[in-house]
Amino acid sequence: MASPGIDYGLLAPGRAGSPAESATADTAFLRALLDAEAALTRAQAALGHASAEAARAITAAAGSARFDAGGIAHRARGGGNPVIPLVADLTAAVPDEFGPYVHRGATSQDITDTATMLVAARTADLVLEDLRRTERALSGLAAAHRDTVMPGRTLTQHAVPTTFGLKAAGWRSLVLDARDRLRTVRASLPVQLGGAAGTLAAFGRDGDEEAPDTARRLTAAYARETGLAAPDLPWHTLRTPVADLAGALAFTAGALGKVAADVLTLSRTEIAELSEGTGGDSSAMPHKRNPVRATLVAAAARRAPGLAATLYASMAAEDERPAGAWHAEWEPLRDLLRLVGGAARDSAELAEGLRVHPDAMREHLRLTAGLIVSERLAAVLAPALGRARAKALLTDLAARARTEGRALAELLAEQPELDGLGLDFDDLTDPTRYTGSAGILTDRALERP
Repeated sequence: MASPGIDYGLLAPGRAGSPAESATADTAFLRALLDAEAALTRAQAALGHASAEAARAITAAAGSARFDAGGIAHRARGGGNPVIPLVADLTAAVPDEFGPYVHRGATSQDITDTATMLVAARTADLVLEDLRRTERALSGLAAAHRDTVMPGRTLTQHAVPTTFGLKAAGWRSLVLDARDRLRTVRASLPVQLGGAAGTLAAFGRDGDEEAPDTARRLTAAYARETGLAAPDLPWHTLRTPVADLAGALAFTAGALGKVAADVLTLSRTEIAELSEGTGGDSSAMPHKRNPVRATLVAAAARRAPGLAATLYASMAAEDERPAGAWHAEWEPLRDLLRLVGGAARDSAELAEGLRVHPDAMREHLRLTAGLIVSERLAAVLAPALGRARAKALLTDLAARARTEGRALAELLAEQPELDGLGLDFDDLTDPTRYTGSAGILTDRALERP
């Protein structure tokens, strides 16, 4: 039996086993906290505020495997965050003469926020790689099916013909939008360095007339040591970085969710225009191959907005450091990173294995016996009959086509008022001849890098 208290993702198959799960695990956060502490000492050493020996000793200790995440978590209840017990353990792990340089001048939120940004950056890199895989697969589908005609559907009903190439190109466009937003946020994720109340007072030296410049240079050095951005101000209660991250992650989940929603609809048994390359089994029905990847992505898309809302709500943080607002971010942000990381992994697998069934698409174009191109006929007949009469005629013939089970082209050919117009009704009611600029739009979309 597994150890109690360990989250294996039993109820979270969307993120279970994903790279994002590992990147956001307790051990990953512990690693980020230690990295933040060690980087701070190295930054101080770079400015002469700590010895090089202290920086090396603390970095070496932080890199060892002597820290107990479970023990730190339980001891964190005493101070409300994990940094306090971690600092005690890290201080004990270095030679006595270097202990005073551990966490020097920092507050717990400096380290926790910086560690959170490190975890977010590392997870975002994984998500961006899976978005690249997804985009590449969708690009191939769009190009291969540029002219594969299928029913366009609006409000669940057949509307006018479209192409699967255009649909896949639209999916790709959303994925690229998500990539661009997440890439921008990833590049801007900052370190946190403000001290007890955001003044950086504890990082200056007594009588230092260059204190403002020292603070700026220390923040810049800290950013270099962590690989994060240097903020203009401490952001203890200015939560733009978290809010921007929440927005980009929620957008990504929604973009991938759109793809999943379409796949779920088009893979229904009675539609079967698409299918997952490796569907999932049913526990009770041996014949089923369920669209599991799309299902998991759709689930993530439904949860992400609520998590992002909690992070937006946490922006209303009082004073120079808040009680509760900051703490409320930790779990929903990790859940959001995990959700989107799992959804990106599943979306890449979905897109790479997606099977397209053009025969089913062509068959469905014929379901309405020509009614799917009624818009085209209205445009053709309006100059001869007038717009109102053309619409009235087609509305009547559409009703007759449904009740009598006859083709629209046949009914059109029987109308005396259409004699002498020289119209080829078989051609006009051919859905494959009415896809507008779908091919050109697909080509244009695929030009986007």
